[in-house]
Amino acid sequence: MAKTAGIDQDALIDMFSQATAKQGEALRTAVSTATLRALQGRELTLSNIRSVLKTVTQAASAGAAKNDARAPDIESMLGSAFGGMDAALLQAVEANRRALQQFVDQGMGLQEGRLKTALAEIEKMEDTLFATVGKAAQGAAAPLQGPWSQVLESMKLKGTDTGTQASAAVEQLMTQAQTALRDSRAMSLRAGQAMMDSYAALVSGVLIGMSEALQQGGAKPAETATSTPRSKR
Repeated sequence: MAKTAGIDQDALIDMFSQATAKQGEALRTAVSTATLRALQGRELTLSNIRSVLKTVTQAASAGAAKNDARAPDIESMLGSAFGGMDAALLQAVEANRRALQQFVDQGMGLQEGRLKTALAEIEKMEDTLFATVGKAAQGAAAPLQGPWSQVLESMKLKGTDTGTQASAAVEQLMTQAQTALRDSRAMSLRAGQAMMDSYAALVSGVLIGMSEALQQGGAKPAETATSTPRSKR
């Protein structure tokens, strides 16, 4: 079986080639699981996220191209694929938030070097999702161009869970960082630098831990920063 970026593309292709519009939730779950597992197998950088999203989009497109379903049904299936990637990326946002929380709790400012970059990357998650899927979809078979375009336009109007979570996480972290500074908590420079140097690996570890907690019946990992309304763009 073909495996790129840690994803069994053949399995996804077969699933989308044989699916019906009624199996939307099953497709969404399969894509979310495949995406999340691939993200867990590498450092959680934007570059690696793009690679995974590209591979998943290509696999879903290849499978849908073999499906004899009507265009509206194909659009529904591709919408499920996008939803699955959004669900997985939502967990990546939460993993970043939890990792940054460790720095904030120890009094480190979010304007410092790597942390400032990490915060900016959280804000870019939704744009990365749209840009990567959109670019990968352009290489899909001609009959899929219309359905993919409709899916992307619809999601841009509706907004993604990833975008909502990212906005809430950034606002929460900034507020807590300001409070920590007022309380004069400060992490030692040496300890802070050591953690920052391995930030991507730290986030990957958090993401794996979140999934293990779910498997053991823990609370949903993305429930902490979802109460803040997402600002309109």
